[in-house]
Order: sequence, then structure tokens, then C-alpha cells
Amino acid sequence: MITEESVLLIPDKAKLALHYEKSRKGYEEALSIFLSRVSAVLTQHGLKPTVKSRVKEFESFYSKKLRLLKKAWTEKSGPYPVNDVLALRVVCPFLGDIEQAEKLLAEHFSIEEVERKGAQHSFREFGYESIHVLIHLPQDLLKLCPNLERNVVEVQLRTILQEAWAEVEHELVYKAEFTPFDEPMRRKLAALNANLTLSDIIFQEILEFEKRLNAELGHRREAFYQKIEEVSGELPLGDGDDEKNSLGKPELPDSKPVDSAGNLGWAGKPGLGMPSGPELESYQSFGMDGLLLAALEAHNKADFEQAIRIYSEILKNHPEKEISSVVYKHRGMAHFAQSKYKEAQEDFTACIAIDPECYKALYYRGVVRGVLQDTLGAVEDFSGALALHPYHFYSRYRRAESYFKMGDLASAHADCEIALRIEPKNRLAQHLFSKIKEKLALEDF
Repeated sequence: MITEESVLLIPDKAKLALHYEKSRKGYEEALSIFLSRVSAVLTQHGLKPTVKSRVKEFESFYSKKLRLLKKAWTEKSGPYPVNDVLALRVVCPFLGDIEQAEKLLAEHFSIEEVERKGAQHSFREFGYESIHVLIHLPQDLLKLCPNLERNVVEVQLRTILQEAWAEVEHELVYKAEFTPFDEPMRRKLAALNANLTLSDIIFQEILEFEKRLNAELGHRREAFYQKIEEVSGELPLGDGDDEKNSLGKPELPDSKPVDSAGNLGWAGKPGLGMPSGPELESYQSFGMDGLLLAALEAHNKADFEQAIRIYSEILKNHPEKEISSVVYKHRGMAHFAQSKYKEAQEDFTACIAIDPECYKALYYRGVVRGVLQDTLGAVEDFSGALALHPYHFYSRYRRAESYFKMGDLASAHADCEIALRIEPKNRLAQHLFSKIKEKLALEDF
């Protein structure tokens, strides 16, 4: 029943519209400043979201105000303010980014309220998921927004897929005022929503797997370059001087097809033979990627025999050429770590035969040849690597070192000078350059 008291609560739309439009410029300025601050916080901590902003259109504001007045009247409570006049939307690639973004907002701003939309839905229901964080408008921006019903900015946190669903749902259901009563239609919408949610979860799992794989690659590279220095008898490496910084991470295949069982794997081969042992069972679902991770973890624990066995298991399954080249390269590193230089040279050679453009394998084989006192062969490989990547510091430095051992001081001087142009503060190159100049001075004398 509509009472006289409830009628008096209905705002005059014309007056409210005039008042709202006068305030709009201040709203937009405050929101623009706030967006810059939020974006700065997120990017400084490694997130790269898409951040959008909007000041609520008056018609939408007025419609929502009437709905809130009706709710207050029905519940016999005080009036509810419109919270989302100022709003930001932070769209991130992964679920983990959403968690990190929410944490960063809590650390850097004053949070008034957090609402997790869609969390109440069962798997049979449809509806978009989103985290809505109400942040108190910073004190210095309040003067730009004196007429807000509540001094907050609503920040919506979503993944790309949640954003896609929300946009479709808004057009299909909310904007069209469509409520599907037909059960098959409801099931279709629920299934679509579930697929998007599952996709977000799978993307996050793959991301975590890739992070773990890359971490293992990093540990393995450090050990490999340490071994190079041990067998080369060089100066100890200082911070920032080691070869891991010049090489970057090894090339991994661009595509990761999925096998018929739904398992992620480079070769897409279901039923891939797995090395025995309970410690490897957890890698089963990741197919060949899982095997590589198992090999890298064994490698980084200095269990080289196990690592080589798993690398060999991968090669037995005849993966695609680009996969084989990567695995040969890794197995060569494991052989090198065991001082099995002949086997290491064979694996790097196999990698080069498959991928002649792999300058890293040429560089690695050059190192092995240098250890085996095949200085001419080392120069040949370093020259091959430089033909592919003229700016690779360590190929340039190692070739200068090889020329120096051969007594070709002019070539050694030229290469070392170029190496120092690339990395002027590298202590290995500085030390070698000093030795070259000293010997040249003696010869001139």
C-alpha cells in the first residue's frame, strides 16, 4: 500500500537531474585522479590489468535510487544510498591477479565494504561473478564531490572471462529484462557460465604450472653456468655478472596442444610412458610438460641420473622437432654437470641438427669444446652463435678468450673490446682485456 509518507520520499527528478549534472564535472575529475592512483599501485606490484572508469549516468542513478527507496520502504528501514556513482572496473587475466589486486587495494586504501557477487550461486545457476570493493574517497578528493550520497568509489574486480560474461548477461538478461523460465534455456546459460568459470580455474592452474617450470629452469641455468666457471678456471662471478643474465630463459615451444584425454602436453600424446616412482605421480596429468618439470626438479636437486632418465623418456616418445631440440639441450646440460663432456657435446650437436638457428646450443657446445681443449672448434661454435646473435655477450667474450689461448691477440682484443661495449662493467671481460693489453705491450716492447 502506498502511503502519503512514502510518496513524500520520492525525489523530484527534474531538480535532482539539474543538481546531478552540476556535480558531474567534479565527479569525473575526482574519478580520473583516483584511477591513476589505483593503476599506479597495481602496476608497481607487477599487475597489468585493464582499468576502466565511469560516472553513473543520471537515468541509471535515478532508476537505482527509486529501487533503493522501494527496498527501504518494503523493509521499513532507513534509506539506502547509491554506492556506485563513481566506479572503476579492474579486469585481470587470471584469478590469482584478482586476489592480489584485492590485497593491494586493502593495503593502500581505506576499504569500507567488500561484496562477492555470484558467490551464492550453485552450479545449476547462472550469473556473473565479481568482487565489488567500496573504497572511501581520499580526503583530498572529497572537495570535488560534495554531493555524493556516500563518499565511496566502487571498484569492481573481474577476470577477462568474468567481464565477458557480465557484458553478455547485461545485454541478454538485465538490459532486455529477460528472465528465462524455460528449463533447457536456464541449463544452457548455467552451462555457459560454468564453462567460463572452469576456464578461469584452468588458466590459473596452467599459469601456476608455468611459474613453477620457469623457476626450475632458472635454478638449472644457475647451476649450469656455475659449472662453466668451475671448468673454465675463471674468476668468481659477482652479482649481475653471471651468464644467466645474458642468456635469458631457454626457448620453449610456443604451442601447448591438449591430448585426447584433456591432458596438457607438447606432443599431445595420451598414455605417455611415465618413469616409475611415487614422486612422479603428481606430474601425470600434465603429460610431457609434467615430465619436463620432473626432470628439471631432479636436475636442480643434482639428481642428474634421474634427470637424464626422464629427458630420455621424453625423447623415446618422438616428440615434435622443436620439443626434441629443447630436451636435447637440457639433457646436454645435465651431462655437462656430471663432467660427461662427450655426451654433452653429442646432445648439443643433436639440438643444433634439429634447430640450426639455436645460438644457445652453439654457445653451449663451444663451451664444451673449450673444456675439451678443442679451441678451434670452440671458436667455430662461438662464431656460429654470433652469426645468429651478434650481441650475445658471452659468445663474444668466450671467443675472445679462445683467441687469446690460440695466441691471436689482435682478434682477442677486437672481440673483448666489443664485449665490453655490450657489458662495460663485466669483471671477466675487464680481466681478460687487461691480460690481452699486457701481452700486447710486452710484444711491442
